[in-house]
Amino acid sequence: MARKLDYRWHLREVMASHGMFATTDLIEPLARRGIRLSSSQVYRLVTDRPERLSLKILMALIDILDCPMGELIEPVAAGGLARTAKTAGGAESGVGELRPRRARITGAGK
Repeated sequence: MARKLDYRWHLREVMASHGMFATTDLIEPLARRGIRLSSSQVYRLVTDRPERLSLKILMALIDILDCPMGELIEPVAAGGLARTAKTAGGAESGVGELRPRRARITGAGK
């Protein structure tokens, strides 16, 4: 089975290490880089772990905070293992290897 992957989001900690304690401290630096976010969007970006994040925003954060990507995003192994699909014969495989089984027509309806 494959391992599940997860991540930790450290934007608030990195901001604090740069003397930025209010979420609104990011609004103007992002705007100077062409990214216009509302104060509530910036708040969610700082306080919540984003499920989707554009690379443009990520690159702007790295530039603003002058830090490597690894300081903002820490990859971690999640508890447990990811489930892999099984073929009709019971062997584990990747999704790309799954094929439907051919139907058998029998004379039972005669």
